[in-house]
Amino acid sequence: MFRKFALPLGAIALAALGYAWIATPQSGLPALGEGFVGAANAAEAEIQVMSIGNPDAKVELVEYASYTCSHCKNFHDNVYRQLKTDYIDTGKLHFVYREVYWDRYALWAGLVARCGGESRFFGIVDMIFDKQREWAGAKQPAQVVEQLRTIGRAAGLSNDELDACLQDGDMAQSLVAWSDTESKAANVEGTPTLYINGEKYPNMSYKDLKAILDEKLAE
Repeated sequence: MFRKFALPLGAIALAALGYAWIATPQSGLPALGEGFVGAANAAEAEIQVMSIGNPDAKVELVEYASYTCSHCKNFHDNVYRQLKTDYIDTGKLHFVYREVYWDRYALWAGLVARCGGESRFFGIVDMIFDKQREWAGAKQPAQVVEQLRTIGRAAGLSNDELDACLQDGDMAQSLVAWSDTESKAANVEGTPTLYINGEKYPNMSYKDLKAILDEKLAE
């Protein structure tokens, strides 16, 4: 389980502006203080909770996850994909994805994931986890961003769209604040953390999760 860093919210909020720090002359993007979108005291942007499946299903599963968490990648690859086939696509389950932002790389990934809107979100999330080792393992922040931009372009986003999303300081700060509030309310100390019909569960195998879901569906 990926555990929370002992890093204050304010530090992550500053990291929300991190994309501007790594802009280079070659990128064509402004450096910090030169036209960066958003300000420290900007009003919170509205955060859309991303979900997939039947909203009227008998069972709802909420996953709290970080894009930089290797355990979350394992859950996505080995549990979520089967879950989607067996429960989400069949209308048995409403799946809610709540991002946890405990580091700036995860935040940048979240800005890219949300850049395509609700219709593209889960497809981009698939790509982010598929390529996690490449982008999250990059040695320099600029390389992380370029890897994420490559994912965004592969999902059909233009460079202009990606620039706008990655430089949206209001959204970045709002995501950090939202993540902090939601994860604290749910007592999330590590990722992935699951809630099934309001009851908290740790990370688990698909076999164990399936048993719980089938029991809930049979009630």
